[in-house]
Amino acid sequence: MLTPVAEGVLVHQSPLIRNNAVVVQGRAGVLLVDPGITGGEMACLAGDLRQLGQPVVAGFATHPDWDHALWHDELGDAPRYGTARCAAFLRELRSEPDWRARLAEGLPPEIADETPIDLFGVVTGLPVGTGAIPWDGPRVRIIEHPAHAPGHAALLVEERRVLVAGDMLSDVLVPMLDDAGDAVDGYLVGLERLEGVADDVDVVVPGHGSVGRGGEVRVRIARDRAYVEALRDGRAPDDPRTGPSVEPGWEWVADVHEWQVRSLAARGGGGGSLG
Repeated sequence: MLTPVAEGVLVHQSPLIRNNAVVVQGRAGVLLVDPGITGGEMACLAGDLRQLGQPVVAGFATHPDWDHALWHDELGDAPRYGTARCAAFLRELRSEPDWRARLAEGLPPEIADETPIDLFGVVTGLPVGTGAIPWDGPRVRIIEHPAHAPGHAALLVEERRVLVAGDMLSDVLVPMLDDAGDAVDGYLVGLERLEGVADDVDVVVPGHGSVGRGGEVRVRIARDRAYVEALRDGRAPDDPRTGPSVEPGWEWVADVHEWQVRSLAARGGGGGSLG
């Protein structure tokens, strides 16, 4: 089901991990960002768009994680974009002879048999420095940054004041650091770039979780910054996403947090146990 979040911007949410697919309406069709994670969900999304009389004329993957770079035949063969670095990462992954098996092994078991992967990662990289998605619709600014994953980008639908945040600014997931490079500093740079457009945002759509409105974008940036700085400094974060009042069904996020503590300490980028 498509839910309007602003004029000409709609969201389709997957139930398992609350992935948000974002639809931006243009003149001749829609821009589709990070479509859903099962074949049934994507077919449903395609059907909803047909009912609107709005074909997909462009796609965009905010980053190369499996649940953000999928596609389905029923969505058509419109060009699918990503940043140059995102596309290069996916191209290298798909060049490996066993990429399908490796990807399938990493899928949640609940949906492993329902997730179509043949079109995963078929993304055209936009030239480095491209400022907006090339399509016939409202200007969608690309905000690339080094947080979370290679070539990650948020999108700002300028006329609609909607920020599509990719895997950041979630109310249910803590910040997940990249496995490579200077993960903490990279994440803080990403938050700084999102904060740089916060005055232009009325609605924030995270990759997972609920849509935020009004001043919520700054609240989420501050919460994520506090979490990352706690990791960096070896402190226990005061974060509702890892505490005893966590939303039922999301208790596993605390396990993600503990893994990040251990991983960062092993790499020498954080201090001690944050328990």
